[in-house]
Amino acid sequence: MNPIAAAPSGADLLLWVAFPYVCLAVFVVGHVWRYRQDQFGWTSRTTQLLEHRWLRWGSPLFHLGAFAVIAGHVVGLAVPASWTEAAGIGEHAYHTTAVALGSVAGVAMVTGLGMLCAGRLLARRVRLTTDRSDKVLFPLLSATVLLGLGATAVHNVFGGGYDYRTTVSAWFRGVFALHSHPEAIAGAPLLFQLHALSACLLFAACPFTRLVHVWSAPIGYLVRPYLVYRRRAATPAPVVRGVPASESRSRRAS
Repeated sequence: MNPIAAAPSGADLLLWVAFPYVCLAVFVVGHVWRYRQDQFGWTSRTTQLLEHRWLRWGSPLFHLGAFAVIAGHVVGLAVPASWTEAAGIGEHAYHTTAVALGSVAGVAMVTGLGMLCAGRLLARRVRLTTDRSDKVLFPLLSATVLLGLGATAVHNVFGGGYDYRTTVSAWFRGVFALHSHPEAIAGAPLLFQLHALSACLLFAACPFTRLVHVWSAPIGYLVRPYLVYRRRAATPAPVVRGVPASESRSRRAS
């Protein structure tokens, strides 16, 4: 049966229409409010000066894994299957590549996030810098990542495989096209549904946490002109009445 054919229930409309739009509204309005009210707090609040052992490896793993995961979600959710097929990428090749690369990126992101959380818990000076928003962000971010990784592992690595592009992707594109299909994701497995709901909550919480620093990425450094540094020329030693400077210094010292 086509998952989009069934009529949505009241709970489906609440979970998959009203809730996502509320989260998106909070996402947009929250960023505007944060920028106008707390520009000095628009930062990642790095703890590199307080603790660097866990941060040295955890931060690159987390950020590189996060970038790869986001790119995979953009391709998997925003790009219809007809587009990839038109590009010559078959369904089997797409899912094999997506599962392999997504698993590697997810493991890297989880490992990096675990190291960052461990450094925050084990280092007392870092733990003292943890505020209320961090206490909400880290559990929510961990839950979202683990649910996504768990859904991939259960259904597409160890399971028989699940084509989320016919359900979750259709709902995702419909939300942004203002023509949502709540009945599509209502037929998805529970792990995919929980992952989508936690992602919506993460979007709503983003403006009020350190995640806002993603919009302040130093992209300008990649295209800025080179800075030219010139070495200052050595100042010639003074000469006192024809006497070399070394002799004049020795005479003054005596």
